[in-house]
Amino acid sequence: MPELTAPIDFSGLIREGDLVVCGQATAEPVTLTEALMAQAAGLPPFRMMVGPVFSDTFSADCAPNVSFQSYGVIGNARRLAKAGRLDVIPSNYSAFCADFASRRHKADVVLVQLAISEGRLSASLSNDYMIDAARGARVVIAEINPDAPFTFGAEWPGDVPIHFRVTARRPPAELASPPLDEISRRIAAHAGSLIADGSTLQFGVGRIPDAILSSLSHARNLGIHSGLINDAVVDLIERGAVTNAEKGIDPGITVTNQVIGTQRLYRFVHENKEVAVRPTSYTHGQNMLARINRLVAINSALQVGLDGSVNSETLNGVAIGAIGGQLDFVRGANASPGGRAIIALPATATDGTSRIVADVETVTTPRADIDAIVTEWGVAELRGCGLAERARRMIAIAAPGHREALSAQLRGLAG
Repeated sequence: MPELTAPIDFSGLIREGDLVVCGQATAEPVTLTEALMAQAAGLPPFRMMVGPVFSDTFSADCAPNVSFQSYGVIGNARRLAKAGRLDVIPSNYSAFCADFASRRHKADVVLVQLAISEGRLSASLSNDYMIDAARGARVVIAEINPDAPFTFGAEWPGDVPIHFRVTARRPPAELASPPLDEISRRIAAHAGSLIADGSTLQFGVGRIPDAILSSLSHARNLGIHSGLINDAVVDLIERGAVTNAEKGIDPGITVTNQVIGTQRLYRFVHENKEVAVRPTSYTHGQNMLARINRLVAINSALQVGLDGSVNSETLNGVAIGAIGGQLDFVRGANASPGGRAIIALPATATDGTSRIVADVETVTTPRADIDAIVTEWGVAELRGCGLAERARRMIAIAAPGHREALSAQLRGLAG
């Protein structure tokens, strides 16, 4: 395949109206995306599909002839959303990925970061929608990153052409774990009471999932089958809490769709046959999740209603989150033998308003799918409860200063 050299020239490669799809999160091919954004003003108008953004590549004031799309607003993608430049596709993550395979989403140009080992190529840090996007793309440019870990399960298929390659000029993007605070530790203590030895864990990015994972070092025979893994997983494996022995599938193997962390995590997964970076159809598929023993899905929210409805997408009409894999895993955990679906969130927002509300403004996960809600004030077990009892339990885990107002709102709804 031809080698592109710096400075990379995108003229002639990008056509008017093209959909350019780039790797997401820590799998972003930063050498390519930075070059593309630097030249964008001189290129024909095109569309750019991004996922979570943890780099500084896409600024709010970048070329106005580029329109951005994503399945959510995560990380630095919030800069684009705040500037009104991000069109959000409200889709479950599994469906979003499947839409590339079915050509509902049709990529014209694909920019992907790959790892190389003994001539083999791997999608490395993410086995999401990039391979399916590349199958039907006119141009596929691979950024070969010698510092990216070679991961099993994410091998680049030999029948998917790569038209150009470039050598990365920097290591893969990293996302360090945020420092834990007292509220996240209190939430973790409550959530941990729902997680039994032998459970298989799914979790997302952020302070609360990290706090919950860090509280489980005493547990035994935990498994991992998740949309992502982070540095906290390495801690649990090294301490012997994660063995993957009782999952029911993939014994001894940590399964993930993405690898999001620091060089410590990247070194751990490199050429590690006890870690599999599998495609979304495997990590998020309902038939697969239902086969896992005691799957515990740990997800977050922006708001939870008194009826249990969960909003993880918008506040005050502005998109600041994502559907992501939440509903995939909530339903998967509900179908899993002995599974639990946990939604964990602080009871109040940073501005002091209650995150427990009478009615959510956007329903991400319907009330019919809800199992347990956790705040720093306790656990509301909602599965099987009627609406009146749900409201009472939700008010009990709201911040004390908001409980009276919520009770009054409940009386108003009843009236």
